[in-house]
Amino acid sequence: MTDRPRFSFSVSATDGAARTGVIAMRRGDIRTPAFMPVGTAATVKAMKPAAVRATGADIILGNTYHLMLRPGAERIDRLGGLHGFMGWDRPILTDSGGYQVMSLADLRTMSEEGVAFKSHLDGSRHMLTPERSMEIQRLLDSDIVMAFDECTPHPATHAQAASSMERSMRWAKRSRAGFDAGGGHAERAALFGIQQGSLFEDLRRASSDALIDIGFDGYAVGGLAVGEGQAAMFGVLDSATAMLPADRPRYLMGVGKPDDIVGAVERGIDMFDCVLPTRSGRTGQAFTWDGPINIRNAKFAEDRAPLDPESPTAGWSRAYLHHLVRSGEILGAMLMTEHNLWFYQRLMAELRDAIAEGRLAAFAQAFRSRYRKAG
Repeated sequence: MTDRPRFSFSVSATDGAARTGVIAMRRGDIRTPAFMPVGTAATVKAMKPAAVRATGADIILGNTYHLMLRPGAERIDRLGGLHGFMGWDRPILTDSGGYQVMSLADLRTMSEEGVAFKSHLDGSRHMLTPERSMEIQRLLDSDIVMAFDECTPHPATHAQAASSMERSMRWAKRSRAGFDAGGGHAERAALFGIQQGSLFEDLRRASSDALIDIGFDGYAVGGLAVGEGQAAMFGVLDSATAMLPADRPRYLMGVGKPDDIVGAVERGIDMFDCVLPTRSGRTGQAFTWDGPINIRNAKFAEDRAPLDPESPTAGWSRAYLHHLVRSGEILGAMLMTEHNLWFYQRLMAELRDAIAEGRLAAFAQAFRSRYRKAG
């Protein structure tokens, strides 16, 4: 791995605001636009690492908050780092814990220093600061480290969003310093900053300017997919994406549904993550080119067709999947999850090809027409 770059991003083709390219890192290349399966607790649920890779995934995501609580970042470090611990030898991005700052509001107290919170597992007390977040991600030995931020809840007034964004920018500066103090890890990993500002264009601009002044390897768009709806999200992306440097990857955090991803790619986003394909797989929802289906429905009880003839689950009928899921069999969750991750990676491959061939608008229109027709 020593002859590979720490981090580089190259764009090979553009189509409107969309682009396709490659992020090169020590543990492998990441083709963009990229979808990162979520491995919250050092596992992509119901999947072996080799099966995740076989779907086409170049990178996965781990969760700082959950891993610090169980099994503990120090323990993972003693065991050789997250890659060896979970058996995934390609890049891993770790989020900073900032989203849990918002989502676990009843368990935490926020201050300028950071966030004091009680574990949702056992009630134990912890303090998460920008410096501690950087330390945890160093102990995990992640390849892409996310700055610690406050994910602004929705809805928020302009004043509330401004205060939240400004604190995130102060934390971003501390995250940069904490990451740079990480010695060897800082020499082999990348650090991404996170743009905040809710739905307000002026705040997004101020946040972008602050992040660029600090300097990061890549930039995320945060604070979306928190209840604002697709139209509002796209409205933010229409301007917010272009505020970020064109020569760095742009990552839309926590998104999302397939049609969300297509629209965000059209607006210049390069990276995505979401629990939706794995969570939906475990609860009986499958994503298809004709829209999502609930395999529990009685109409699939004698359906001999596969979910998709090209899916890795094509050897099993919808009727069999219906039986497995209705019976609560573990294999049902495994096959449904594998199919969904395959579908998401196939969508990303189709998007990359469409951009490279200058036909993204036609692909997006055809995809939306077919995907939504059942609805």
